[in-house]
Amino acid sequence: MDWYIQDLIKRALQEDIGHQDITTDNLVDKEQRSRGVFLAKAAGIVAGIHVAQEVFRCLDDDIQFTVVKSDGEKIAPGDTLAVVAGRTRTLLKGERVALNFLQRLSGIATRTNHMVELIRYEKAEIVDTRKTTPGLRRLEKYAVSVGGARNHRFGLYDGALIKDNHIKAAGGIQKAISTLRTRIPHTIKIEVEVENLEQLQEALEARADIIMLDNMDIDTLHQAVEITAGQALLEASGGITEANLVEVARTGVDFISIGALTHSAGSLDISFNLE
Repeated sequence: MDWYIQDLIKRALQEDIGHQDITTDNLVDKEQRSRGVFLAKAAGIVAGIHVAQEVFRCLDDDIQFTVVKSDGEKIAPGDTLAVVAGRTRTLLKGERVALNFLQRLSGIATRTNHMVELIRYEKAEIVDTRKTTPGLRRLEKYAVSVGGARNHRFGLYDGALIKDNHIKAAGGIQKAISTLRTRIPHTIKIEVEVENLEQLQEALEARADIIMLDNMDIDTLHQAVEITAGQALLEASGGITEANLVEVARTGVDFISIGALTHSAGSLDISFNLE
């Protein structure tokens, strides 16, 4: 585990335990030892099993953590995901934080995998967005990749994306793209967000590498694909749900970005039972 994960876990444990676990420290003998089992209570895709493992190791090096279901594996209700053995106090103090990470990440991976499967026979690929929980972006985007989708840029630092407010600030699409091209390395692709076919034409004339088609209906997406004719990669974005995902994919776009993969994914139902 790198420093980012360890720091995140330590802050989560501090948030939960504070200066003392009042119940456990006054109820359980410090030398008592137990086993704890992570059990699936719903079907899905596992993600974050090693984060859960690191939670217990941050509390006590003297634990044994056996992974039964690795990240990316499908699980069914009743499946054992992992078994942890060690001091009972350690297990009780770490269970909630470990479950919070495991349930959240598995929920994202499960939702993502469901969306990916819906268009598995189409050329379009699903990508995520920056609509993530503050502080959890790397983990949530990792869970998206476990679910079978691709990561879009991780932040403002690793991709050039000209959005509507950039266009306003720069004085237009053409000016925004031409200015940016003179100031960033030639190895970085430029993506621009457009809201209609007129803006699409501007972006094509300015030779954008990728064009995000924002909140366009199916007919307009079809027209956009026809107009572009392979001159740039096309990304459909905005208002995309399970109900219209297949239709959007069949328009011929290259990518479909879905913020709901992270901002609206529920947690997968997983329990931790002490033995």
